[in-house]
Amino acid sequence: MSQSLKLGSYLRITNQLVQRIGVGSANFPPFLKFLLVGVLNTFVGMGLMLLLKNGLDWPFWYATFTGNAIGAAVSYLLNRTFTFNSRVPIRIGGPKFILVILACYFLSFSISRSITRTMDFITVWHIYIDSDNIAILLGSIIYTITNYIGQKSFVFKDQIQSSS
Repeated sequence: MSQSLKLGSYLRITNQLVQRIGVGSANFPPFLKFLLVGVLNTFVGMGLMLLLKNGLDWPFWYATFTGNAIGAAVSYLLNRTFTFNSRVPIRIGGPKFILVILACYFLSFSISRSITRTMDFITVWHIYIDSDNIAILLGSIIYTITNYIGQKSFVFKDQIQSSS
């Protein structure tokens, strides 16, 4: 098995990347780090959702689930190593992370879909936005809030308490 495929080797690569960029040595509060990771995660996840939904004409649930899953992988790696400096073993933190991600995903996008189900579209500055795209945007906002609460209070809870 190659070095890059060994379990955990991607975390060393991620740590090295953070150190080279220079943000690893900065003393940002965890919430600010979470927001920075969230910006990148949102760019990856939502960008992919919109590309799949609008560019490749995927159904809403397939596009949002795929974009969210790939964004979640980015989020886990960066939040584990950069935001929380977690030493929680992957076999313990990983399943908790997946549970929180799935719960937040289904809750957030079900709520946003229910809210936008009664509308066909809106027009903002003469730009037509259909209800699925509104649901993606609204669901992403709800998801970000619920995900932060879940990560902080459940997945990385032990690390946060021990670092306080």
